[in-house]
Amino acid sequence: QEVCDICHRVWRPVDSEVATHRCLEFRIRRLKGNWIVESKKRDATMKRWIKWTASGAMLLGAIVIGSAASGLYLAEQKRNRTIDIKPRPVAYTTDAQTIERGRYLYASRSCSYCHGAQGTGREFVNDGKGTRIVGPNITPAGVVARYQPEDWNSVIRHGVKPNGRPVLVMPSEDYNRFTNEDLNALVSYVRQFPPKEGGQAVVDLPHPAWVLYGLGAIPDAASRIDHQLAPSRPTAAGVTLANGQYVANMAPAAPVPTCRAARFPARRPIGLQPQTSVLAHTVPTAPWHATPTPQALWPCCARVSGLTAHRSR
Repeated sequence: QEVCDICHRVWRPVDSEVATHRCLEFRIRRLKGNWIVESKKRDATMKRWIKWTASGAMLLGAIVIGSAASGLYLAEQKRNRTIDIKPRPVAYTTDAQTIERGRYLYASRSCSYCHGAQGTGREFVNDGKGTRIVGPNITPAGVVARYQPEDWNSVIRHGVKPNGRPVLVMPSEDYNRFTNEDLNALVSYVRQFPPKEGGQAVVDLPHPAWVLYGLGAIPDAASRIDHQLAPSRPTAAGVTLANGQYVANMAPAAPVPTCRAARFPARRPIGLQPQTSVLAHTVPTAPWHATPTPQALWPCCARVSGLTAHRSR
């Protein structure tokens, strides 16, 4: 008798060769059957993963398309919404000192960056990829030709057009805290521009930007402002906490170490004399301008010191 090396069964010598062949055939059939079963299992698992992946991709695509469509729809609704602003007429004046103050504000608040030195408007953003922004002509021949005294207040302080719709590109959150005197000075200076031909406002943004705007990820100025808040009260120029608060609130983008980071490089706090030769010829010398010394930064430092003292209590 012999023991089969494959099935370990005991066979007689005369039948051992036949048994070996039978065992091999059985083993081959069994291995083949197992391979087929495992292959089918793998195929079924792979098909499930492909099905789940395709379903997930389709679901994600549907969510993206739905979000984009919703964002574009909401963006259109936000652009056409009406914002109710309490009328606050601006007092026009031709007083020389007030005009000079307005000229200083126009230069130091970077109004010329969007509207040009003469108010005729300029293109200040164009990346060649679908983003293009042009500031409108604000001379008497431009968009402000029919402005009423209260319209200036709505646009500058609140970022709201005369028709009640929001201005898409306007740093009104920076200008909202203007005192009535400073707003009157700025508007009076702009109104004395001679009529000149210029362009209309242009705001071209790629679709993703409009989607983000519609979904609230990119707010406009009007949505950031408390429209019920009264204008700032006048403060005496000097190194005082009150004046420092006004300077800091009115210069959120000023290149002062103790203030927030600059958004417009040319912007400076109200009340500080420009220290570069670029704007020296456009900014008048007047009693409210500080001299270009380290003490000129004290009002803003006083604001920060007050905040630090408050937090340490």
